[in-house]
Amino acid sequence: MDNDETIQTIVNCMAVTGEDTSIQKIQTEHRLKLAQFWGITKGSRVLEIGCGQGDTTAVLAFLTGESGFVQGIDIASPDYGAPITLGEAYEHLKRSELGNRLEMNFEVDVLSDKISYPDQSFDFIVLSHCSWYLESFEQLTSIMEKVKKWGKQLCFAEWDLNDIRRLST
Repeated sequence: MDNDETIQTIVNCMAVTGEDTSIQKIQTEHRLKLAQFWGITKGSRVLEIGCGQGDTTAVLAFLTGESGFVQGIDIASPDYGAPITLGEAYEHLKRSELGNRLEMNFEVDVLSDKISYPDQSFDFIVLSHCSWYLESFEQLTSIMEKVKKWGKQLCFAEWDLNDIRRLST
């Protein structure tokens, strides 16, 4: 499958508004490049923190293949977001060909004492374009400190590093 076919396959699994998917294809291509750079491969087990509507989740699920799994968590409620809510986007993904490779849970505060995974449960822990939702740099570092033992590799991406600087002030 070539890159354009891969992107189209992933986009077909996602909830998008309207007929024009050109923006979603650009977003998906960006996330695909990130996940490939991080080394996500078939059979990988991934924890995605801040999964939102599943833009990165869909890419990760595609790359992990049927033998892999993506667990997404987000602090937001399933009714957050517009014109498509997080819950609606998740339900759409679950009904797609990627649905058996992923799970997304909402209203999950990763810093809560109630949230824990055994050490090395995941091959990758991903925070993709979600840090700008955080209240402070200290919150980001607390998350990274807590989750690092859950996986083998921590993967981080943000649109603009100025967002990180904003958190630290």
